[in-house]
Amino acid sequence: MDGMLDAAPHAAGTRPATPVPYFEFSTQDLPPDEQFDGWRSSYSSIFDLSEPDTTAVGFRGSHSVWDIGSLIFSHVSTEEVDFAGLAGHHRREPLDHWLFTLLLSGNSVTNAGGTQFRGEAETVQMHALGRAFEGRVSNSEILMLFVPRDLCRDEVQALDAAAFSRLDSGMARIFADYMVSLVQQLPQLDVTEMTELVAATRAMLLASVEPSLQRLEEADNSIAYLQLERARRYIQLHLQNPTLDAQMLLQALGLSRSRLYRLFETADGVMHYIQRRRLAAAHAALADPTDVRRILDIAECYCFGDAAQFSRAFRREFGYSPSDVRADASHRLPGAGRPSQGCEDTPVQRLNGLLRRLQG
Repeated sequence: MDGMLDAAPHAAGTRPATPVPYFEFSTQDLPPDEQFDGWRSSYSSIFDLSEPDTTAVGFRGSHSVWDIGSLIFSHVSTEEVDFAGLAGHHRREPLDHWLFTLLLSGNSVTNAGGTQFRGEAETVQMHALGRAFEGRVSNSEILMLFVPRDLCRDEVQALDAAAFSRLDSGMARIFADYMVSLVQQLPQLDVTEMTELVAATRAMLLASVEPSLQRLEEADNSIAYLQLERARRYIQLHLQNPTLDAQMLLQALGLSRSRLYRLFETADGVMHYIQRRRLAAAHAALADPTDVRRILDIAECYCFGDAAQFSRAFRREFGYSPSDVRADASHRLPGAGRPSQGCEDTPVQRLNGLLRRLQG
C-alpha cells in the first residue's frame, strides 16, 4: 500500500457542496529548530514524544485530519520517535479514546501492562489512550482512527479486552482495506454523508474486534448504504455527461461490478436509475420559468439525442408530456437547498482540540 495516499487530499472525483471538515499540519512550515517542538505539541493530548538526538537539523512530520463528527481520522507521516501514553502523568489527564492505527509503511513496538506487541505494515493495531503504554515508531506512514468511548458504550468490555493488540482476523484485514479506502474517499464526501459514514465505520471496527454473523451483517449493510448514497450523488453530479454509465461508476467509486449491480438492484439496474434521474432533472428545468431553453435543448443537455425518444421516455416516467410541464406551472418541482459552508482554518493545536471535544 506504499505510496497509495500521496494525493489523498486532492483525489479525483466529485466535489462535495460542503466537504467534511479537514485540515493539514506540516513541520516543514516551521524553522528546523522548532519542528520537533511543533510536532510534539500537536500530539500533546495523546502522547508524550521524546526528542530524538537529531532534532537540531529538523524533524519531518505531517498529518491530514478529518473531523467526522463522532470520529477523528488522520493520515500521518513521521520520522522515528519514542512515545508514551499520558496515563499516570502527574500533570496531564489522559484522554480515554480508543486508537486504531494502520501502518502503511514502517513498524512499531508497544509495551503495555507487561506485554509487548509489534506493528507491521498493513496491520491494524489498537491502543487505549486512557491506559499506560510506551513504545517506538520508525519512519512511518500511518492511518489513525480515534474512537470515543461514548460511541461504543455497549461494547466497552470487548473493546477494552482487545486494547494493545494487533487485530489479525479476516474481518480486520477487510477493515484495513476500508481505512485505506476511507482516506482516499473522504475528500469527495459531503457533510450530509457523515452520519452514515460514522455508522459504517463503527460497524466495521466492531466486526474486526469481535467478529460474529450479526456484526458482519451490520457492517455490510452500513457500508452498502454509504456506497449507494455516494453512487447516487456521483450520478447526480454527472447527469449531463453522455459517457456516464456503469463502467464510469466502477472507476470513480472503486466498486466491483457485482457490488454495483447489487446496490441498484431495487432500482431495476444502474442505467435505468441514471435515466430516471436525467428525466427528473429535465422535468425540473422544464418547470423552471426562468429556463427559456427549447425542450429539445434541455433533452440534449441530459443526453437524449432524439426528441421523440425523450418524449416517449418522459411520458412513461411521469404520465404527461414535456410540453405539458412547460405549459402548466402546477408541475413545477421545488428547488433544493444547499448546506451552508463553514470550515475555518486552524492552528497546530486543532487536533488536540478535536480530541478533547470527543471526550465531552
